[in-house]
Amino acid sequence: MGGSHSREDLELSDSDEEEYETEQEAEEEDNYEDSRDETPDRSASSSKRRPKTPSSLEEVEAKLRAMKLKYPSTAQNVNAVKLYLHVGGNTPKAKWVTSEKLTSYVFFKSSKINSQDDDEEEDDDDDEGENEEGWWVLKVGSKVRVKVSMEVQLKTFKNQLRVDFVAQGVWAMKFFSQEDYKRFVDKFQDCLFENTHGYESTEVNKMKVYGKDFIGWAKPEAADDSMWEDADDSFLKSPQSATPVRASQDLREEFEEAANGGIQSLALGALDNSFLVGDSGIQVVKNFSNGIHGKGVFVNFNGGNNRNSSNMVNSTPKKALLMRAETNMLLMSPVNEAKPRTNGLHQLDIETGKIVTEWRFEKDGTDITMRDITNDSKGAQLDPSGSTFLGLDNNRLCRWDMRDRNGIVQNLVNDSISTPVLNWAQGHQFSRGTNFQCFATTGDGSIVVGSLDGKIRLYSINSMRQARTAFPGLGSPITHVDVTFDGKWILGTTDTYLIIICALFTDKDGKTKTGFNGRMGNRIAAPRLLKLNPLDSHLAGIDNKFHNAQFSWVTENGKQERHLVATVGKFSVIWNFQQVKDGSHECYLNQEGLKSCYCYKIVLKDDSIVDSRFMHDKYAVSDVPEAPLVIATPMKVSSFSISSKQ
Repeated sequence: MGGSHSREDLELSDSDEEEYETEQEAEEEDNYEDSRDETPDRSASSSKRRPKTPSSLEEVEAKLRAMKLKYPSTAQNVNAVKLYLHVGGNTPKAKWVTSEKLTSYVFFKSSKINSQDDDEEEDDDDDEGENEEGWWVLKVGSKVRVKVSMEVQLKTFKNQLRVDFVAQGVWAMKFFSQEDYKRFVDKFQDCLFENTHGYESTEVNKMKVYGKDFIGWAKPEAADDSMWEDADDSFLKSPQSATPVRASQDLREEFEEAANGGIQSLALGALDNSFLVGDSGIQVVKNFSNGIHGKGVFVNFNGGNNRNSSNMVNSTPKKALLMRAETNMLLMSPVNEAKPRTNGLHQLDIETGKIVTEWRFEKDGTDITMRDITNDSKGAQLDPSGSTFLGLDNNRLCRWDMRDRNGIVQNLVNDSISTPVLNWAQGHQFSRGTNFQCFATTGDGSIVVGSLDGKIRLYSINSMRQARTAFPGLGSPITHVDVTFDGKWILGTTDTYLIIICALFTDKDGKTKTGFNGRMGNRIAAPRLLKLNPLDSHLAGIDNKFHNAQFSWVTENGKQERHLVATVGKFSVIWNFQQVKDGSHECYLNQEGLKSCYCYKIVLKDDSIVDSRFMHDKYAVSDVPEAPLVIATPMKVSSFSISSKQ
């Protein structure tokens, strides 16, 4: 299990550089060859010797002129940097090695992102590629060439004049002056904006992308962050607030059990049982104050009601939704892996272990599809009489009712009903352009929806036709979304980062409201990002992406979510929510742009993680500040508690 700071953060101090140069100069050739061996070098040739780190900018320029670097003017010589490569992963032997003691970087446009034949491409442009077609690319010496994107995971260290990033390895660049550092960071942000949104990074275009009310998305320093701080104060002063997690607390594994195999999703219950949805059926496990364990009943998809079982096994359910005091479960299976949508779902009676019916989605006599379903509210699964739930498709948001149009519960046992039709009780079918991907509900039933373009929309409990608030996207699709029980905080998942949005605002009468029930105006706090540091991002693997980030689970007014968890590859990553909200936290010092929190804990498993979720708050015992965390891989399920180190 990793700590809140990775070994990637080993400081590159000037004294370390001087010590390296004076004590290791005699072995310099061997050291550089070692470095080259561990570097994904893009060039077939490299110099036999490297010059010492210069002591002044004038000497830098002289060295660059002597090296005959291909720049159109001496003004470009300010692009001089020292390049480091991180080796040793997250082991005790981890360290930074000098890859190039003196090199330079350049931003240019190219349609050949991974091409090595870029010398002519750079030479033809006299202004860092600004007149070329294609994407902005960062090239550093002969070792690094990468498209400017969020996948680079750029992390800034203003006080060290340093940036770290990922490009087929973990790299660090040190600059020789504050001006050099700022020039690079500003240019990187400009290139990132253009690559992401397709517009040149100008004030007019930023206003076009984000809107006048959300200028904090583009200029975080100009945003009103008081809501973050006010929320912190109220949380700390509240007599019902939970104990924040301290540095002396850690995660401790309580249980690890082999599952029946092929776990696809978790359905955690707030009552006695939780459920592991797998390839061939559902395994029922018991809830305890220190996790879930104990093999109980196994519901096989081939059993139960024969009238429906043949359709049930077409594909493994990807979504399981508990209902009616957790005595029933709705199972949603996609048409196939390439198409996440479906035109119906199955209802499982947990007490009998049988599929009691197969429902069909229909509107105005026509079959329609859904890509996701969720409960009416955060605690709706505990309602014994619940008959409604929410549905989402690319351009649809609606409420389905299992009763008929007269409010009568349909007779599911009657064999004469081949496929009952769900009643479209409320909703809206948008003409085009929404590209909804995911949604979640608050304690009172307000709805938050994430979209392909990165937008996050807030709908009140009264209307699904028009969003009360629409937060602009940062360019990455929202693949999963969650919201706190009180509706004050939104958590969005993208492939490379998580975004937390404060939905609080003060109206014209001085009352504090959320964006679910009023127009927020222009006093909107800038969002905050949660990221892996470059080393952990690299270790997680290039093909592994964040998924299913969610808050800890409360269903009671006056209680505050304490943590949030996300999954990426074999990592389960946990952030302390109170720490994230603390604007003075050390993680936010010396950063550029939106505040990004890198302080987290990692649970590493042997296999890719299917899902990570906190159990219901009722299972947080008095001497433990959080309910157990449940982590599922395809073959195992583990439970962890947050405990104080001895």
